[in-house]
Amino acid sequence: MADRGFPKHFDGRHFYNPDAPQARGFLDALRWKLTSDPEPSPPFIEDVMQSVPPRKVDPRQIRVTMVNHSTVIVQRSGFNLLTDPIWSQRASPLSWIGPKRRRRPGVRMEDLPPIHAVLISHNHYDHLDLPTLHQIAGRGSSTFIVAARCARLLRSQRIESVHELDWGESVTISGVTIHCVPALHFSARGILDRNKTLWCGYVIEYPHSLVYFAGDTSFGSHFAQIREKFGSPQLALLPIGAYEPRWFMSPVHMAPEEAVCAHEILGVKTSIAIHHGTFQLADDGIDAPERQLIACRRDDLFLILRNGQSVEIQC
Repeated sequence: MADRGFPKHFDGRHFYNPDAPQARGFLDALRWKLTSDPEPSPPFIEDVMQSVPPRKVDPRQIRVTMVNHSTVIVQRSGFNLLTDPIWSQRASPLSWIGPKRRRRPGVRMEDLPPIHAVLISHNHYDHLDLPTLHQIAGRGSSTFIVAARCARLLRSQRIESVHELDWGESVTISGVTIHCVPALHFSARGILDRNKTLWCGYVIEYPHSLVYFAGDTSFGSHFAQIREKFGSPQLALLPIGAYEPRWFMSPVHMAPEEAVCAHEILGVKTSIAIHHGTFQLADDGIDAPERQLIACRRDDLFLILRNGQSVEIQC
């Protein structure tokens, strides 16, 4: 077990956000739903040009391909990594209700390159999608990295091999070390399991470069802690969507202007926006996070990729 070096975040029964606000409870969720005024968005947007990533990339580059939502393919030196994969039509336990897909995935499942590691930040349905994980596991050769106490769900579905990490722990696969780092969020897949599994981000440590995948998180001191522990990453994947209304969402999701602050605190070379543009999960419209990020970012180093688009970053 690694030296955590991060604040205590487990009370023996439940995980929690240390020194930070906790997610709102059931009554607040009911109040939000009864007063919700979501920005209108089209039911489906036909603007995705699907792409086919290469099987391998130049070892001097990090290639990033946006699939959708928080699903990103990160490729470097023959090692292909996938974050929070979802190809399903709904971010829901049921096929007929729940947040529905508004855009196609930017890469078809059958066009994925070999995936060596799958990073899962927490157990919400838009981040841990079992039908998608079954498809990836069926392709073979993928290792699944999950936050503490999430492995049991995957193993119950006969999805292997699974590594479970707490904040500050790490695992090395094919010379690439994956570190589990803090996020400020919550977990639940039902009524009775709230905060019984952990949420996290990941720092991916390649030889001579770092990539940070923030998962789902609100704004907090953990960004400075991550920079202090690991140094500034070459690339960060930062969430910008599902932020309205702020009174309800601010403990668990960053607004775009907060993501810009996180980008600056991390001292990151290039950031890419995630958690937007595919599912409308809150009152902000499907493309509102993109518009807001464009309005508030202070340089052109915080990128917005459409589903299917790629960028190559020099190491």
